[in-house]
Amino acid sequence: MKKAALLYSTSDGQTKKILAHIESDLEGFTCESFDLSSVSSIDLLAFDRVVIGASIRYGHLNKKLYQFIEKNLSQLEQVNAAFFCVNLTARKEEQGKDTPEGSAYIKTFLKKSPWQPKLIGVFAGALLYPRYNFLDKFMIRLIMSLTGGETDTTKEVEYTNWQKVSLFSQKVVKMSGN
Repeated sequence: MKKAALLYSTSDGQTKKILAHIESDLEGFTCESFDLSSVSSIDLLAFDRVVIGASIRYGHLNKKLYQFIEKNLSQLEQVNAAFFCVNLTARKEEQGKDTPEGSAYIKTFLKKSPWQPKLIGVFAGALLYPRYNFLDKFMIRLIMSLTGGETDTTKEVEYTNWQKVSLFSQKVVKMSGN
């Protein structure tokens, strides 16, 4: 059976939830999950597929993601590896913000990262106001009011397009070559 490494960096759990969905779509693969905030070393060459997912918080990806890429660049370039980014801006599908070409976050990632993934996904996250601390709730509400999003702090809204996640999973399964 083929093996897949599923690595993630998440702020509120939505990236991990998306990765669990991808895992359920990866038929014929045995999957192992790793949290980028605590993984020290991993032999990526032992896996047939590597999927890395990371969320945006206040406009930035977690520095642990970039540290992992720096440390494992050689192996990432040798395996079938995919990357996806989770952010609330991607909820604006009609504006193309849910595509690698239309995502400012992916453009920044590709400029900052020495690793250039062959397959990239962009997914909308979730807005979980009741779970946020006071400062996060205030800041995220401010950002959402500026971008035309939900500002009712009693609500939880999941914007993730699960069909799009499944299409990405299918592409991961079909990846081949280096």
